[in-house]
Amino acid sequence: MAPLPNIVILGDYERALRRFSQWETLDQKANVTIHHEPLDAEELYEAVKDADAIAIVRDRSPFNEAMIARLPKLKFLMFTGARNGTLNASALISRNIPIGYTPGGPSKETTAELTWTLILGASKRLTEQNTLVATGGWRNEFSVLPMLSGQRLGIMGLGAIGSQVAKVGRAFGMEIVTWSPNMTPERAAVEHATCVTLDELLSTSKVVTMHLVAGPGTKGIMGAEQLALMRSDAILVNTSRSALINMSELCEALKKGFPGQAAVDVFDIEPLPQNDPLRHTPNLLVTPHLGFIAEPIFKAFSQGITDTLEAWLDQRPIPYPFKL
Repeated sequence: MAPLPNIVILGDYERALRRFSQWETLDQKANVTIHHEPLDAEELYEAVKDADAIAIVRDRSPFNEAMIARLPKLKFLMFTGARNGTLNASALISRNIPIGYTPGGPSKETTAELTWTLILGASKRLTEQNTLVATGGWRNEFSVLPMLSGQRLGIMGLGAIGSQVAKVGRAFGMEIVTWSPNMTPERAAVEHATCVTLDELLSTSKVVTMHLVAGPGTKGIMGAEQLALMRSDAILVNTSRSALINMSELCEALKKGFPGQAAVDVFDIEPLPQNDPLRHTPNLLVTPHLGFIAEPIFKAFSQGITDTLEAWLDQRPIPYPFKL
């Protein structure tokens, strides 16, 4: 009897995959190993060196050309969601290794929800208020806070997520302004927003929330110069990509008080290192990249992984083949 193929699943930090689909068929047809901890470099290689197939949750496990070249046994690779920023797909395609992916689920909706969680959490100082009560206190001078109603909400990027954020802002009675490299007054008007310059958006908005794609024209778009334009009571929110902000300069800007606060869900290195100063920066609310973490999304991921790997094992067409 031929040995069972080896399937390695990477990046299941949440230990969610086996909860949301049926794995019995895969377990019968293959040796399935699921890794829950972050892996990189040699640790990653040791985990996958004997793999016939690899499935990656999001872009948590980097596979560059050099790593792929060290995996002569590899016959198939897949990832969850429609994009993977840490995979050299060309290196796989050049070896005729097929690539699959899964549906992404309602990630835009849950990211918009988290954006407003961060906006409200920062504006109402929920972390500080919770600590006050937990340590035996009640209200104090920091409990008297401004409202968002009547304030200006600046949205950088008015795509699918930014548009949802704008709708909630209007419901709160906020004035919506927007900017992106290709924004037009007509596009902004569709979402009942006003197109302004980046400098005006930064200098006049109570809340600035970022929903841009990190590309050549937007990487590092928020540095010391731009942060210094923001109001002393402003809140900067990023649930998009960490590459949009120079994070070390954000730490320095918060110490200077411009902006007054920031709320961030994405980081240059994830998971965030234990000694990273972002864990203890004053006036910074951080969450562990929760923008796409939701049950419906992990149901889509899990079902997509099992369906795709079963199809590969049975030599059936892959449900969602990836092509450059």
